[in-house]
Amino acid sequence: MTVPVKTSVHDGVATILLDRPAALNALDLRMVQRMRAALEAWRDDESVRAVVVRSTSPKAFCSGGDIRAVREAALRGDADAVRGYFAAEYGLDAAVAGYPKPYVSLIDGYALGGGLGISVHGSVRVVTERAGLAMPETAIGFFPDIGAGYFLPRLRGAVGTYLGLTGARVSGAAAVECGLATHYVDSGDLPSLERELTASGGRDLDAVLARYRTTPPPSELHGHYEAIDRCFGVQTLEEVFDRLDDAARSEEDGEWARETLAALRRAAPSSLVLTFEVIRRGASSSLAECLDRDLRLALRVAPTHDFTEGVRAALVDKDRQPRWSPGTPAELTREERDRLVAWLDG
Repeated sequence: MTVPVKTSVHDGVATILLDRPAALNALDLRMVQRMRAALEAWRDDESVRAVVVRSTSPKAFCSGGDIRAVREAALRGDADAVRGYFAAEYGLDAAVAGYPKPYVSLIDGYALGGGLGISVHGSVRVVTERAGLAMPETAIGFFPDIGAGYFLPRLRGAVGTYLGLTGARVSGAAAVECGLATHYVDSGDLPSLERELTASGGRDLDAVLARYRTTPPPSELHGHYEAIDRCFGVQTLEEVFDRLDDAARSEEDGEWARETLAALRRAAPSSLVLTFEVIRRGASSSLAECLDRDLRLALRVAPTHDFTEGVRAALVDKDRQPRWSPGTPAELTREERDRLVAWLDG
């Protein structure tokens, strides 16, 4: 059986190689466990001074968690398997965030959902012009987990709320602009960068990164930050829709607002309610509190119709036609909204 996570140590630099290309490195439980075991083994090993994480896939750094397996476990009523997966994944995210040594992610391709959990929480996030980053959970009846409730509200302005609700995929340039990434490097330079990082023995990482770092071009978000802040920097989900409706009638922001509204209307209404609250609470929570909240909420959401239906439409039948229940935000009653929000408390 192919080993989906390969590890090595060379002259002070440990490497984690994600090698499940057929699944775009979707993190199954075995991958999560192997990554966590490697990080724990290197934590107190004085011969290891830095960790580099990269992918063998030209398409993806990591496309997220293995939500197909979670759906299957939920459908057969295996609550222990669902809990075991999410607890392991969030434990890995916490280990990355608290790692005492430089943790360098080389993101060349997609980094979605759980792929951000194993990168954004680290100290160095290198992206290229081929990178695409997103938290697309509202499109599958879930919510931005993996500690996204912590890092999304700490991005530039209201960008985190925009990304969390819409699931918009942003370029490497946008990731640097808003704070998801720390360094922008030309994809053609990544092999040389990795060789120099390894040759440095984990010393002078800042100097090596500085030699390859380039200034990204203005991103697709450039020119929209004011509208994002105006429409998403609000106190309720209803206000988001109201302000986007207003913006959709303007000349300056009309096209962007209409596209954004369309994205929100494709999302699961229940997910929008949960996501808005996760980000709102996360703004004043620690990462540990956010991850604890994620676990409680994930166990509630995984068995629901919207999650199993959303994963079916996106990854099983791939018809891209999920049938949400309820079908639109307007159909969510106040009682249903209150019930969803109460899930965040246990």
